[in-house]
Order: sequence, then structure tokens, then C-alpha cells
Amino acid sequence: MELYPLKVFQMVATEKSFSRAAEKLLRTQPAVSLAIQRLESELNEKLIDRSGKELMLTDAGQIVLDFTHRFENLESELANALAELRDNSAGRLIVGANESTTLYLLRHIEEYRKRYPKVKVQVRRSLSSKIPSQILDGDLELGLISYEPSDNRLNSTVIYRDRLTFVCAPQHRLAEAGEVSIGDLGSEVFIAHNVISPYRTLVLREFQRCKVPLNMDVEMPTVEAIRMLVARNEGVAFLPKFCVDQDIQDGVLREIRVRELNVDREIRLVTPARRALSHAAKAFFDLVKQQ
Repeated sequence: MELYPLKVFQMVATEKSFSRAAEKLLRTQPAVSLAIQRLESELNEKLIDRSGKELMLTDAGQIVLDFTHRFENLESELANALAELRDNSAGRLIVGANESTTLYLLRHIEEYRKRYPKVKVQVRRSLSSKIPSQILDGDLELGLISYEPSDNRLNSTVIYRDRLTFVCAPQHRLAEAGEVSIGDLGSEVFIAHNVISPYRTLVLREFQRCKVPLNMDVEMPTVEAIRMLVARNEGVAFLPKFCVDQDIQDGVLREIRVRELNVDREIRLVTPARRALSHAAKAFFDLVKQQ
């Protein structure tokens, strides 16, 4: 049902006159009468009793009038909700990220929540390799990945520059070395992340190039689990520097430079190139670029 005939009916019921309603609506009287007739026909009910000197509403007409007031209030609420959304004071923000890249979002989300406390924020855990397709399919508006997407339907902006770092426990034999060669690591047990990534591939390739065995005897699904095992001296690992900064500062882990491995890591915020962002997503994107 269209709302316009209901508005016409509401005006006629309020003015108790077709002619006065037509003047208020800037319409002709025949046009107003036709709108009422069509509404009555659609509802299959007589809404106005025209037999007396003054227009009277039928019982059905009174019910319809009550609903027109409700529709009017809903329309006002809708306008207010959309206005809030445009002002970024309401709505929902959904960002896709994997376990480690989520950490790069924390300070941005903290600031975003200060600016837009009514926006509901959801960071959806996703495999980094699947985030580009999820954005293209419309399942996500924004995503965080650590490589440059190859699809020209996506834009990506570098928001953080990090690097892989080699870490071990304070009691490990290499803890005081400061710097080692990749050849010194051939006998070590590596705690590896079992998610395939460009950086894992790069490390594997470098060990192969140097003809050094890479013993990944333990593989774990999360960075947190890897950190804990390394801290317990169960093995060593290559991890994003950002993820272990606090552990290194607290002395829980030791960072050692590997001469042959200097792997920079770019964290990128990915957006659709051919689809406009929602107001909430656009505000987050702008905030991240500013910071």
C-alpha cells in the first residue's frame, strides 16, 4: 500500500472537508476524491460517511486514521534514524580480520568508539585469504590483510608497517646473541602458525635458498598459543613484531636479529573500489587514515 492515499485520507479526516484538504495538499478536489475512492477500493471498506452535512468517519475509517498516525510517527522515526546514520552517530560497523591483524585495529576502534559511541562495532574473524572475496560479495565492507590484493575491484591502504621478528625464551641458548645467521637456526624447533600466508612462504623460501633445514615440528592455530609455547622454551618462532612488542619489553621473550631475514610486513585496510561505503564505514576509514 502506498502512503500517499493514507496522507490524503488523514488530511480529509482532519479538515472534515474534501475542498479544504485539497487546498492544504495543493491538489484539486477531484484528485483528492479519487485518492480516497482508490483507498476504499483497495481496503474494500467504506471509510467516510458522506450522507450528512459534515463528513463522518465510519468505524473502519477511524481504525485507518489511527494507523495513519502510527505511520506518520514511524516515518518521522525513520527520518531521524537516517539523519543519525548520516551523522555517524548510529548504525553498524563490520570489519573482517584474522587473529593477528585484529590487534592493529584496537587503537583505531578505541578512538572510533569515543567519537561514535552509538555505532555497533563488530570485528568478524576471517581467513586473510578470504577477506577480499567477502568484500566483493558484500559480506564485508572493510577488511584488514597483510598483503596487497590483486583484484582491481578492491582498493587497499597501508595503515601500519610492521616486520617479522625472531623470538625465543630468555633462557634459550641464543637469548643473549643479539644477532645470528640463518645457519645457526638449523637445529632449532620452530613453533609455526598453521595458516598459510605470504610471509610463511617467504621464510620457507629463504631457508631453502640458504640450504638450512627448517624444523616446524609444532604448528599452532593462534599467535597467542605460539607466544606461550616460545615463552616456555618449547621452541622458537617468527612472529609479527607488533604482536610481541609487550612481551619483549616485559622480558617474557627475547628478540634476535637474523641477518638473512629482514621481512617487512604491510597491514592494509581493504575497501571495495566500485561500491560506496556506508556512513559508519566511511567514518572509520577516514579515522584510520588520519591516525
